[in-house]
Amino acid sequence: MASFDSIADLPLRIEGCEFEGLSLDAGAFERLTTIVRLRGGGEEGIGEDVVYDAVDHIAQQDHGPPEGLTGSFTFAEFSDHLDGIDLFPAAAPEREDVSRDYRRWAFESAALDLALRQAGTNLAEALGREPRPVNFVNSMRLAPFEAGARSSIEPLRARLAAYPTLRFKLDPANDWDDELIAALAETGAVDSLDLKGFYKGTPVDVETDPELYAKLIETFPKAWLEDPDVTEETKPLLDPVSDRVTWDAPIHSIADIEAMPWSPPKTVNVKPSRFGPIRNLFAAYDYCEERGIGAYGGGQTELGQGRGQIQYLASIFHPDTPNDVAPGGYNDPEQATKPGLPTSPLEPAIEEIGFRWKL
Repeated sequence: MASFDSIADLPLRIEGCEFEGLSLDAGAFERLTTIVRLRGGGEEGIGEDVVYDAVDHIAQQDHGPPEGLTGSFTFAEFSDHLDGIDLFPAAAPEREDVSRDYRRWAFESAALDLALRQAGTNLAEALGREPRPVNFVNSMRLAPFEAGARSSIEPLRARLAAYPTLRFKLDPANDWDDELIAALAETGAVDSLDLKGFYKGTPVDVETDPELYAKLIETFPKAWLEDPDVTEETKPLLDPVSDRVTWDAPIHSIADIEAMPWSPPKTVNVKPSRFGPIRNLFAAYDYCEERGIGAYGGGQTELGQGRGQIQYLASIFHPDTPNDVAPGGYNDPEQATKPGLPTSPLEPAIEEIGFRWKL
C-alpha cells in the first residue's frame, strides 16, 4: 500500500485561513517565513511557507488567503483542488521554478495537520510507522557572510566544546587551505560536505576547484559528497567514490533522482518542501525504500513548526541517516556554543493528534 493512500481519504473541513509572519536575522539576509493556519471543525492545522524571497512573504501577508480554499474534501481531493488555485494571488513569485512547490508544501502540510486533528489521530499512527530517535547533523559555513571574511575552524571548535558528540555537514569554500582541511579531519566530526555545485549567483556560491575536490575526497574518506559540480575535470575524481555522492538541490521528484549521474544513487536528500504536493513526497519515500536508496532530510531555515514537521518525517521515514534537521538553536552562532540544546539523536516528540512535533 502506497504511503499516500493511508491519508488520502481523511475527511477535511476548511472554514478559514490566516497567516502569521516570522523573521530571523540570518547574517547574509533577513529570513522571513509565513505560518499558514487553516481552521475548521473547531481545530487548526499549521504549515510553514519557506519561500526564500521576502517580497513573496510580504505580498502574501498583505493580500491575505487566496480564494477557493474553504469547503469539505478528502485530503486527496483538497490536494487536487489546489491544482486550480493560484497560491500567489498578489504577484508571481520571484523564483518561479521552486517557490510554488514551497508554498504548496505549506498549504498541504497545514491541511494534513488539520485533517489528522479532525480525525483524532496523528501521522505516524495513520501510516502505521513507529517514530524513532532522529540522528541529525549541524549544517554550517566556516566563514561569516561578510566581505573579505575567511573560513576558520574556531566556530566548529566552539560548538564541539559545548556539544562534544555533535556531527557536522560543512560547506567547503575556496579558501579552505591544507591546514584547515587537516584540522577539520582531525576532529573526526565531519559527516557530509556540501559542495554547492548547483548554486549560481547566490551568497553561497563556490567556484568549482578540482584540486579542492581531490583534497576533500582524500582527507575525508567516509564523508558524503553532496551536490558536486560534475565536469570533465571533476568526474574522474568522483567516479571512484560515486557511492559517496549524494544529491540535494536538484531533487524535486522521482524523475530527478533517476536523472542523477551514477544512478541509482546510494542515498539522496529528500527535502520535503522541494516536492510540493505531499503525494509526490510520499511517493519519493516509497520509491527510495523499495529500491534500497537511502534517504535523509533537509531543512530550509524554518522558523516555526515547519522545522518540527521535517523532524517528524525523519523520525518515521529515515531516522538513522545524517539528517540536516538540527533544532533551530544550532542556526544561532551564540546559542549553539552554550549548553542546553537537544543533542542527537532527538527523541520522538510527536503530538498526540495532527502532524506536529513538540518544539
